Amino acid sequence: MGLAQVGIALKVLMEKKRRRLKRTFICILGAVAIFFIYLNCNQKLNLDRANLAPLSSEKPQWEDPGPYHVAYPRNYKFIMDDTPTCKNTTPFLVLMVPVAPSDVAARDTIRKTWGNEKLVLGQPVETLFILGRPGGADAEQQQEKLKQENLQHHDLIQSNFQDSYRNLTIKTMVMLEWLATHCAEASYTIKIDSDILLHVPNLVKLLLDHRTAKQNYMTGCVWWNSPVLRNPFNKFYMPSSVIAEPQYPPYPLGMAYVMSLDLPSKILVAAPHIKAIFIEDAYLGMCLKHLGLSPTNPPESTMFIVDPTHPLSSCSLSKVIAVTTTSISQMTSYWERSRQPDAKC
Repeated sequence: MGLAQVGIALKVLMEKKRRRLKRTFICILGAVAIFFIYLNCNQKLNLDRANLAPLSSEKPQWEDPGPYHVAYPRNYKFIMDDTPTCKNTTPFLVLMVPVAPSDVAARDTIRKTWGNEKLVLGQPVETLFILGRPGGADAEQQQEKLKQENLQHHDLIQSNFQDSYRNLTIKTMVMLEWLATHCAEASYTIKIDSDILLHVPNLVKLLLDHRTAKQNYMTGCVWWNSPVLRNPFNKFYMPSSVIAEPQYPPYPLGMAYVMSLDLPSKILVAAPHIKAIFIEDAYLGMCLKHLGLSPTNPPESTMFIVDPTHPLSSCSLSKVIAVTTTSISQMTSYWERSRQPDAKC
């Protein structure tokens, strides 16, 4: 083959390669165009579905929380939940105790005192502890201890949010999610802090009273006309850019509040419409207002005492439902005294 023929052959070969590359490039461009068309259509379809979704399934549109809000609603999961309560049993009253993962002493004290009262005035009562994930350098060790504790008691409900003081609203809402899912057949629940003495017989007596509502019922130490605090040095400070109103809607203090078990699911429907603030009890009041509901005062102001004068008299103990204590020993002493037949006025 001569040089001229070799040159012609090379030109033909190069032309064929150029055409193949051109076809390949065009195919790649077409595939990319089809992919972006698909994404655009899929996003539009998802948006249409969101617009057509029922009210209860709407997702919050706000961004991640700042210093005054918390990340709720979110798709939190329960990572410890093997209790028979409301699954194999149907209690009349469920005692829900939010507690720090590390606070074993508080849980054990409650298990030995008012949390151990299982049948009260003929009504079955169950006690559960609600908590999030432990934090810190020893988080894995804490989590393993929680697993061992739950193997013994089967009374821990744990979700995968980070457990902290600023996440109390998340803890409360996750608690309501659990109750709405599992305890719809029960009658009442009380959310009660771990430093509170609970007089279970007095509470059950109140709930059995024919004057106590069976639905849309929430009571406790209700704060009416509670001001939104504007002092930036106060830990409950809330700027007007977050809440413009000068007052919160009525809400029961977080120390202890009772609700009928139709309310958790209703509050969860309201929650996506109100950006969650870190003050958990005030946020519940905001959800109730959205529902057109309000908490009610207990029949007697002596039933819920947030700032008592210690020591409590036998007369006070005979009337109280929930009262703040200052130590484990004080709670134990009050509980033992409340069980005495002469603890009357």
